[in-house]
Amino acid sequence: MAPQRRGAPKAPEGSGAAERRRPSSTKSVRGPWDMRRKWLRAAVLGACTSLAALLLWGSLGGEDGITEVLAFRSEVLPGRFIEVPCSEDYDSHRRFEGCSPRKCGRGISDAVITRDEARRIRSVAEKGLSLGGSDGGASILDLHSGALSVGKHFVNLYRYFGDKIQTVFSEEDFQLYRDVRQKVQLAIAQAFGISASSLYLTKPTFFSRINSTAARTAHDEYWHAHVDKVTYGSFDYTSLLYLSDYLDDFGGGRFVFMDEGANRTVEPRAGRVSFFTSGSENLHRVEKVCWGTRYAITIAFTCNPDHSIADPALT
Repeated sequence: MAPQRRGAPKAPEGSGAAERRRPSSTKSVRGPWDMRRKWLRAAVLGACTSLAALLLWGSLGGEDGITEVLAFRSEVLPGRFIEVPCSEDYDSHRRFEGCSPRKCGRGISDAVITRDEARRIRSVAEKGLSLGGSDGGASILDLHSGALSVGKHFVNLYRYFGDKIQTVFSEEDFQLYRDVRQKVQLAIAQAFGISASSLYLTKPTFFSRINSTAARTAHDEYWHAHVDKVTYGSFDYTSLLYLSDYLDDFGGGRFVFMDEGANRTVEPRAGRVSFFTSGSENLHRVEKVCWGTRYAITIAFTCNPDHSIADPALT
């Protein structure tokens, strides 16, 4: 049996020796514990500070790895074009000489559509979307097919509202829509060195209104990365006309090209046109809108006349 260590002789209860020993004993036990508690508090505080910094970094775009802004909202660009190698996506589709992409890339211009035109075409979107709107954060208005977000579904606004449409829109609204489409079509043709007459409007071409409301259906989840040529086989050239201003009208909602090793973003500005070839060379996504409302119109073009759609008409 191992020898036991003897303790110090016990002092009589109430003796001065006992009273003198108690503070010394308490200090020897509490001292290291107090130090450990202080160290734990400091460690937790440091961890919280680091987490807060990471969250802030993520909210500023770090989570997306954005390393380059192709167009700041504060800039007024007469035109900027970045050429990129074409993907093989177009090889699995019928080619149209003089139109199907041989030169691929992305462009941004603030000189195609004026801010006044953007304001007026946004008014068209607002009038149409006032008839419905998604329960989630993304609402769609397609003047071609008549598709309109209503709650968790879509309705055909021409059939659903009938003659009331004549009191919502005017012929001037639809003429403005056609004029804007033609200007965007010409800008794309000039940038890629093709004839504007070889391009055909294709579906879906639509207005979008996005806010920070939580998604209710898959249609509200606009932020997923995708390739237009894969999602919509008819697309050859995609364009977006922004109808509101980043940081003035909404936060988040930037357009992000997801390139290998780096992401590149376009900050929306009312009247700004962003356009690009629709293949995998331009994989992209939209950031979640975190406040305010973002308006835009997607205008898509095909080289295949079999996939063309007509301009919308009020009557």
